[in-house]
Amino acid sequence: MSGQPVIRLGTRRSRLAKAQANLVADSLRADGRRTVTLVEINTPGDASIAPITELSSVGVFVSSLRSALVRGEIDVAVHSYKDLPTEPHPGLTIGAVPPREDPRDVLVARDGKNLIELIPGSRVGTGSPRRTAQLHALQLGLDVVGIRGNVDTRLSAVASGDVDAVVVARAGLARLGRLDEVTETLDPIQMLPAPAQGALAVECRADDADVLALLAELDDPSSRATVDAERALLATLEAGCTAPVGALCELADGEDGPELFLRANVTALDGGAAVRSSAVQAPDRAVELGRQLAAVLLDLGAEELLGPSPAIRKQTAQANAVGMRNS
Repeated sequence: MSGQPVIRLGTRRSRLAKAQANLVADSLRADGRRTVTLVEINTPGDASIAPITELSSVGVFVSSLRSALVRGEIDVAVHSYKDLPTEPHPGLTIGAVPPREDPRDVLVARDGKNLIELIPGSRVGTGSPRRTAQLHALQLGLDVVGIRGNVDTRLSAVASGDVDAVVVARAGLARLGRLDEVTETLDPIQMLPAPAQGALAVECRADDADVLALLAELDDPSSRATVDAERALLATLEAGCTAPVGALCELADGEDGPELFLRANVTALDGGAAVRSSAVQAPDRAVELGRQLAAVLLDLGAEELLGPSPAIRKQTAQANAVGMRNS
C-alpha cells in the first residue's frame, strides 16, 4: 500500500458532507490502485448561526474548500452541487458529477402525516426561500417557519414538537440512511427541487491532468447534463442558490431519441404569484436548454419575483453595513 498514490479529498465536517465525501472516496479506492484520505475543513457557513439567506450568496459553504484546492492542500473537493455559485472559479473545474441521487424534496412529519393531512396552522420548518414560497403557493394554511441546522437538528425539531414537520432534500436522508423517517416524498408538481439538488460536484485544479483522468471514471454523463441545464437556467436568471427558483431536468425518451426535459418555476415568497414553463432539447445542448427556458421565464415576469440581482443585493447589504458602522 505504501507505493500507491495518495489522493487528499477535502470535505466539510458535517455528517452529511462526510457521508458524501466517503461515497466519492470509496469509488476512487474501488480498483485498489490508490489511497484516499479525507481532509476535514471548517467553513464559515458551518460555524455561523446567521440565516441561510445571508450566507449562501457569498459561497460560504464552499469557499474554504476551494481555497484549500488552490493552495494545493487537497487534490479534490466534494460539494453538494446546489451549494456551488454558478460562476466558475478561476483555476478549478468540476472533474466529475457522479450518478445523481433522487432530487426530490420530502416531508418528515409527526404521526406519519403527509402534506395534505397537516391541519391549517401546522408549523412546517424550512430554511429555504424556495420551499417557503412553494409551500405558501399550495394554499394549505400552513405556518411556514424558519429553521436552520444540519439534518439531525432539523429532524429533532419534529421529534421535540418544536415544529409539526420539516421539508428537506431526500438525497441527504438517503446518504445518511434515514429514509425510514420520511412520511411523504413530494411530487415535483407540488414542489420543484432546487437546481442541482441531489447531485455532487467533485472539483479539482484545472491543470491537474492526473486527477482529472481519475475523476473522469466517476463522471455520469446523464447526471452532468441534467445539472448543467438546471444551473444554466439559474445563472441566466442571475439568481443565487437561495432564490425561490425550482428546476428539474430529466433525461426522457422522445420521438427522435433521448431528450432533456426541463421544467422550472419562480415563485413569490408569499406564494401569491408564480411563473412556470418547460422546454426540451437534445442531451448535448443542456446549457442552451437552461438559457432558453430562463429567457422564457424572464419574459413571463420572473425578474419581478426575484427582485434585484445577487450583485445588487450584495451591494445594498454592504452599503447598509457601512451606514450602520458610520451611524
